[in-house]
Amino acid sequence: SWNNINTEQMKTMKTKHKLDFIAECYPEAITADGLDDAIMGFCAASGTVVYDYDKCLKIFMERDNMDYETAHEHMEFNVVSAYVGDLTPIFIHNL
Repeated sequence: SWNNINTEQMKTMKTKHKLDFIAECYPEAITADGLDDAIMGFCAASGTVVYDYDKCLKIFMERDNMDYETAHEHMEFNVVSAYVGDLTPIFIHNL
């Protein structure tokens, strides 16, 4: 549960453990198919899963052999703009 883990432990969790943790704490959470390695965390209030936008691009470029422009277009039109309800995942640009 949330009370048994600290921030540093969360930062070093393997992808499967992140997914298990989110599922345990927020069973209604929605994840983006195939982008698990880009999970940054979740919203503390709602449990909405948060992704690193650039890591998502990297996944599309490496896994699907997309160039940057194609991956970016795919992200914008098929991922970021997809609404699947109140817990639609969030895609963050790191500054």
